[in-house]
Amino acid sequence: MPTRQRAYIVEILTLLALIAAPFVLPHLGFAPATINRILIWGLVGIGFDLLFGFTGLLSFGQAAFFGTGGMFAAYLLTNTSFTNTIGATLIGTAVAGVVGYLIGLLALRRTGIYFAMITVAIAEVFFFLEFNPLSDYTGGENGLPGVPPPNLDLGFWSMTFGSNTQMYAFFAFWYFVGLVIALRIVRSPVGLLLRAIRDNPLRAQALGHNIHGYKLTVFVVAAMYAGFAGSLLGMLQGFMPPDAFMFHTSGEIVMQTAIGGAGWLFGPLLGAAVWLYLADFFQITLDLGASWKLVLGIVFVLLVVFLRHGLVGAIVDLWRLARPARPSAPPSEPARAAATRVQAAAQSRHKSTRSTSGPILQVSGLTKRYGGLVANSDIDFSVDHGEIRGIIGPNGAGKSTFFKMLTCEVKPTSGKIIFDGRDITGMDVSDACQLGLTKSYQINQLFDRLTVRQNLAIAALGELRGKFKLDLLKSLPKVPGLDPQVESTAALVHLEDRLDTPVAELAYGEKRRLEIGLALATSPSLLLLDEPLAGMSPQERVETVALLKAIAAGRTMIVIDHDMDALFELVGKVTVLQEGRLLVEGTPDEIRSNAEVQEAYLGGIHEEAGAE
Repeated sequence: MPTRQRAYIVEILTLLALIAAPFVLPHLGFAPATINRILIWGLVGIGFDLLFGFTGLLSFGQAAFFGTGGMFAAYLLTNTSFTNTIGATLIGTAVAGVVGYLIGLLALRRTGIYFAMITVAIAEVFFFLEFNPLSDYTGGENGLPGVPPPNLDLGFWSMTFGSNTQMYAFFAFWYFVGLVIALRIVRSPVGLLLRAIRDNPLRAQALGHNIHGYKLTVFVVAAMYAGFAGSLLGMLQGFMPPDAFMFHTSGEIVMQTAIGGAGWLFGPLLGAAVWLYLADFFQITLDLGASWKLVLGIVFVLLVVFLRHGLVGAIVDLWRLARPARPSAPPSEPARAAATRVQAAAQSRHKSTRSTSGPILQVSGLTKRYGGLVANSDIDFSVDHGEIRGIIGPNGAGKSTFFKMLTCEVKPTSGKIIFDGRDITGMDVSDACQLGLTKSYQINQLFDRLTVRQNLAIAALGELRGKFKLDLLKSLPKVPGLDPQVESTAALVHLEDRLDTPVAELAYGEKRRLEIGLALATSPSLLLLDEPLAGMSPQERVETVALLKAIAAGRTMIVIDHDMDALFELVGKVTVLQEGRLLVEGTPDEIRSNAEVQEAYLGGIHEEAGAE
């Protein structure tokens, strides 16, 4: 199948499914009104899935936006002369987005369970406001009756969607539009960065991305989806119900997404279909009375326990099992030659600097205290352009803390850091990366659920797009220079044959090379490597040392490692830290024979042995 057709296969299949649904689902026991409700819940679920499934932000406050958008549109249509239902829906959506922006500024100051609890509190606040101070506008516990059915008014021609079938066509159209927009977002550079934030937000930030800005963006997008769906709910039911603001509405959105599967966009729709079908089945067909919620809750628990990735995830797993595995063929000789040429080009790629000689990094009086503990004390340090500097020291010498301060991950207690003529002391780590100061980590910090190609693309996008850019609807492959930079970096770290391999399937040595590759893909003018040989076998060490020598050509690097033989083979000058202080600096030969260094590492054993 041609690439262009394959790119739109999801949209084509979705369109065909939406056309077939009103003819097929009634034969499976779905009432027409239930089918329309599924589309509305599926629409609000798309936004929630972007927020939770793709970004990892679990919000229990979507009811606040669902109700806000719906109530605002309903108020326009019932208490003013406004009659355009599509216009009211769009206005309600915009209001929900503004509210989402304001709430996001507050809620996104925290992460994890604290973020989730803030959204719970926000949902409760909005429920209180709807029932009390704003009841004159929202109808309080009675809601807003008299919401007209959706209509289309073009001036010279108008149509009202009054029947269930007509409403289905209206809602299906907007669901399809909402899905297409979400797919564009997921396939955009922003979509890839959302998945990076989900998997490893700190590394995404260290690669030069404004993760708070992207979190706020997707929070607003999810709020707008919820507000749009809430507006449609009022038109479907003929009144805007007050329970749109209730906490159980947010809970149902979460549970439907969990049943269908998070991170697929289709999961909320399938989850809503199962949830609403079972709710009708237990209440109407089985006539279980109030106990239907108990039975539905048990079914929910069983589905989540046995289908950990939801229904869509289970379907995808079965499809992958049914498909025969395709063995990957080794690259041909022309491909290898091309990779070699790319590698040669990549070796000299780095951000431009203000000067090409003299110190690129100068540190004076750098100190870091944690309460009464002094990790680093009054360190003076400088590195020249093109220099390969090694840093050694016994465990607890403060090497990692020193590195973190250099890359602005940790703010120093006192002292100054000058990089390329700029004072970067206290700067954000993403800003330091944008300037060209990047490091690899001692413990791999990768995006494990993504492929090698996607990992390298996340790093490269920081340089190619800057710290923050809202290219939500731009196709990722259309980012200028992205593919060449990803492929050249992969060739440089000898992973060109593994670009489409999930990171979880890589061997440890390959992961270490990818860790270095992420730093290289940002085109740093100063590259810091924190124990690049850590945990490697002897053979992997030999290969990685050769790799580091290739990387070092034309670069400025600072390397920490405990393998002094390998480090001394690579660097031109060595800095020794002890107990958080700079002990001595010199060439590898000078450091080998330095009595202070021997004392620091061996604790005076040499002297005692000589005395005997």
